[in-house]
Formats: sequence, structure tokens, C-alpha cells
Amino acid sequence: MSNKNETLGKTLFVVVALCLVCAIIVAGAAVGLKPLQKKNAALDMQRNVLDAAGLLQPGTDVVALFEQRVATRLVDLTTLELVADVAGSNPTEYDPIAVAKKPGLGTKLAKADDTAGIGSRENVAKLYFINDTDGQLETLVVFIRGYGLWGTMYGLLALEADMNTIKGINFYQHMETPGLGGEIQNPNWVAGWQGKQLYGDDLTTVKIDVTKNITDPAHQIDALSGATLTSNGVENTFQYWFSDKAYGPLLDKIRKGELNNG
Repeated sequence: MSNKNETLGKTLFVVVALCLVCAIIVAGAAVGLKPLQKKNAALDMQRNVLDAAGLLQPGTDVVALFEQRVATRLVDLTTLELVADVAGSNPTEYDPIAVAKKPGLGTKLAKADDTAGIGSRENVAKLYFINDTDGQLETLVVFIRGYGLWGTMYGLLALEADMNTIKGINFYQHMETPGLGGEIQNPNWVAGWQGKQLYGDDLTTVKIDVTKNITDPAHQIDALSGATLTSNGVENTFQYWFSDKAYGPLLDKIRKGELNNG
């Protein structure tokens, strides 16, 4: 009996020791790889921004082009003023989506206002200003997101200097059905957004419409075939983010030349 207990004890010791060693190795690897993961995530976002702005070409040196052309800025959506950092995070580090649900950093949306179905939004927006060779604002890229069929669709929208004409769009993360709602990443459908107008003549009313019956080419986008809920989700996303509840007042201020990349 004693020998059996000793054998069982040794077996348990070996199992526990192996578990501890494996846990230490995994934890060490996770800590060691974290800087690389953050670097890759930042590079991926830079690529997404350049793609939305129409600047990403085969062979592009993403880091060099981003550093040369893009200025990342933070703007308080209430005061419409530039801020240097948010809770210790500078513009490069700041993740607006991650803070949206945090007390003091995000705002819970009233159901009547939340057409995008996101629940809450960040108090400080992260913007990408892209200037031309003369230093004048050429493109503004902003984050957008809204609920589709299966989950939240995350995107970037690029606007020309008039803060009305769409230059490009990039839904870089979503859970929509491949071949149906997943077509929001289809280059042909994405290209259809170029040159569309966000607003009506008053530059206040959001006019973008995702529909199967195009009667107003300046403001309407072809709906995705067989993906009504995804198409509705995209339209609802625009209706929220470019209304006076989100980016509307900010875009108006930039349009008037009262806010630039600092």
C-alpha cells in the first residue's frame, strides 16, 4: 500500500511540475510576444487607413508612407477641441473602440439615438489627417462601426477636404456571411462608394442610402444581394456616425477651417 501511495504521489508531483513549467513557458511567451503583437496590430491599422484613403498600392512601404503623409489626432466630441492624450494614451496608442464602454471615457447611447446598434461611443475620437504636398488637408479618415447581421462591422471612412465627398471605405473587421454580407469587403462594391455625397445640400442631413433601386446616384449605394440586414446595418452606421450625435458638428468645424491637424 505504501509503495502505491508513493507511486501516486510521484506521478502527481510530476504532473503538477509539468503543468507549472508549461504555464511559465506560455506566460513568458505571451509577455515576450506582446510588443511584436502590438507592432503588428499598429502596422495593420496603418495599412487599413492608407487603403481607405486610396494610398495603398502594391509594394507600398506602409510605415514610411504613413509617417510621411498621415497625422493622427484626438478630438473631444463634446468640445470639438484637440486633446493631447486620453487617460495617458497618446494618439498613436489610443484605441477609441476599447474605451467606448469605460466610465468617463465613453457615453452610453439612448436607444432612440443608437441607430448603429453600438450601445455606447467614445468621448474622444481618433482622426487621421492626410495633407497634400502643399500641407493642405486632402483627406480625413474616421472610424465607423455598426451592427450587421451577426455582429459589429468595424470600418474606416475617408472623406475629401469638403467633408462631404466619400473618397473610400474599408470594413476591416466583421462577422458577416461570406458571399453575402461579407461582400462589404468586395473591391467592386467598395469602389462604388467613391465620389458619393454624405449630406444633402444643407450639409447637415445624412443622405446616404443603401438600396436596390438607385434613383439618386449622388447619394445611393447598391444594396448587397441577399444581405438585406447587412445593407441596412451599413446605412444605419452612416445615419448615426455622421449625424449631429457623433461626427456631424466635428466635420462642420473642419469644413470651415476651424480645426486642422495641429
